[in-house]
Amino acid sequence: MPQFASKRRVGHSADEMFDLVADVERYPEFVPLCTALKVRQRIPKDDGTEVIVADMTVSFKLIRESFTSKVTLDRPNLRILVEYLQGPFSRLQNRWTFQPRGETSCDVGFFIAYEFKSRMLAMLMGSMFDTAFQRFAAAFEKRADEIYGRPRAAPAT
Repeated sequence: MPQFASKRRVGHSADEMFDLVADVERYPEFVPLCTALKVRQRIPKDDGTEVIVADMTVSFKLIRESFTSKVTLDRPNLRILVEYLQGPFSRLQNRWTFQPRGETSCDVGFFIAYEFKSRMLAMLMGSMFDTAFQRFAAAFEKRADEIYGRPRAAPAT
């Protein structure tokens, strides 16, 4: 199963980065390949988490696919877990972690593993997905800079 993982230190707080990634409705504005996202349901939980069921559409050239995921926003533990529900994948696992590194920086962890149901779709989209995932972290960091302002100094890595 193809997978991608990254960890980046960014010059924004863990809370700011959590909020940015949790704002899924904004993904079509800046996330590579994401052309639409519709939230079907939001369910606040007593433990401080929130569950979102959402449909995401990704497009590349003539290929357009939509899939449904259950997203658990775990603010108390600064992590976001994505569970695949339906669409063109046979499996999809995704998680984000946000580790504070002082008041104005954090380490953002991103992991995704996926497998397409169709071998043809895997051949057409596979390498393009790998490239997009490599750009994900940079896209979120750039978005944070636009919303929260650029960090004053480059964070230590």
